Amino acid sequence: MRVVVQGRGGRSRRGGLARVLWAAAELTVTVGVVLLLLVVHQVWWTNRQAAAAAGRRVAALEEAWRTVPGPGAGAGAGSGAGAAAESLASPEPSGAPAAASPSPSEAVGAGGAADRSRDGAAYGVLRIPRLGVAVPVARGIDKRSVLDKGYAGHYPGTAEPGAQGNFALAGHRNTHGEPFRYVNRLRPGDELVVEVRGRRYAYTVDRILPETAPRDTGVIAPVPRSAVRPGYGYTEPGAYITLTTCTPEYSSRYRLVVWGVLAGNRSGGRGVVGTAG
Repeated sequence: MRVVVQGRGGRSRRGGLARVLWAAAELTVTVGVVLLLLVVHQVWWTNRQAAAAAGRRVAALEEAWRTVPGPGAGAGAGSGAGAAAESLASPEPSGAPAAASPSPSEAVGAGGAADRSRDGAAYGVLRIPRLGVAVPVARGIDKRSVLDKGYAGHYPGTAEPGAQGNFALAGHRNTHGEPFRYVNRLRPGDELVVEVRGRRYAYTVDRILPETAPRDTGVIAPVPRSAVRPGYGYTEPGAYITLTTCTPEYSSRYRLVVWGVLAGNRSGGRGVVGTAG
């Protein structure tokens, strides 16, 4: 009679493989959870933090203006005159046309609510009634000191609010307060209001450029006109406002541009044929 004795080698090998697979599964789950938490922090938590801080800044500015009204308080849109804007340098942000060489800033016309606040300091408020947005406006377009705080960044060298020329702003479309997330919903005729030290400047949305290259600095020129898609823009001087942000959402591949003209100043706002958004 033959007796067969089964060894334990195969069972041991199978047990070792199972332990390796289990450890790999645990590691995969752990990495997935960490990545998920990072995404939640970036997409949700930073939004809440930046939006809340930006809202507090808007309230602080309004309180300061009520307490110590600036010169020309109560003046209507387009009134008042001030010094020409300074030419400021700042790094390229996400959601803004990249600076070319030389700088995209050009000579700025005098007038408007000039404010000598330092780079990164909020000095005004942009209101977009259609979207329910009220966002601080700060000088410069640096990501860390301006855009990531949920502010709208005032492009260096572009016009002051209410002045002849192009008052150009950049803002995040996603994360960090995302004040410009829904600017694609704006339509011609919508209102854009800029407040600075008791002065109020009302612009009317006029044209929309749905997509252009990040280095299309023509859109923030004194007479804004796309250098990439020259069918979009203007041909005559006027008092303009420009909003720029990234598109499509959660991507910085292209830029979305919204243009408006100062209320009561449409004589300088003739557009290029086919520019309506």
